[in-house]
Amino acid sequence: MTDSALLATLSQITTATITTVLLKKGIRRIWMKGPQPLTAGQPRIAGRAFTLRFVPAREDLATPASWSSPRSTRAAIEEMPEGCIAVIDAMGVADAGVFGDILAQRMTVRGVAGLVTDGVMRDKAGVLETGLPVWCAGVAAPASVAGLTFVGWQEPVGCGGCAIYPGDVVVADGDGAVVIPATLAEEVARLGAEQEELEAWLMEEVKAGRALPGLYPPNEETMARYKARKL
Repeated sequence: MTDSALLATLSQITTATITTVLLKKGIRRIWMKGPQPLTAGQPRIAGRAFTLRFVPAREDLATPASWSSPRSTRAAIEEMPEGCIAVIDAMGVADAGVFGDILAQRMTVRGVAGLVTDGVMRDKAGVLETGLPVWCAGVAAPASVAGLTFVGWQEPVGCGGCAIYPGDVVVADGDGAVVIPATLAEEVARLGAEQEELEAWLMEEVKAGRALPGLYPPNEETMARYKARKL
């Protein structure tokens, strides 16, 4: 499966289904605590993780002058490939916005698919005008340097209690954001699509009046009826 086909498939699978598929494989810590849609109605997105990391602010480093440093959020944005999802480890800091409207606009121009952070954004109205899909833990007026020091990109990070490695797949929708280990992405896409198809049929069975025991989760008889329907 090509990467574009893989991401297209995953963008059609809910984060709820993805968490269930990975739970069955023994992987639990994949739903990020904190990130929620910045506004209602954002499309579900799927993309490869491009990671960014902040640490606590230190007065000699967290200054407006740092924005012009070669190791800055501005420089990181220029490295983001089209279609990626920026995943920002802000340690859950809620009183300093990691990105604002101008940075979000540059990401939109570069074709970045979205932004996910356990921190907060600033310039909410302006960010919404850019059209960049954002999942975050809220909004705050102060700039990032008020509480954070940016230290680098494209290294393993922790976001919302999850380990995120560059190249992992992130899917985000109305329920939040999940990370799929890169090595499992194709299997999750296949199993997730199968699960969604089954659950759509189960929903019709519930609407038709069938009781839940034996139906959800489906027992052998239910699965036999489902498979016979597909023949």
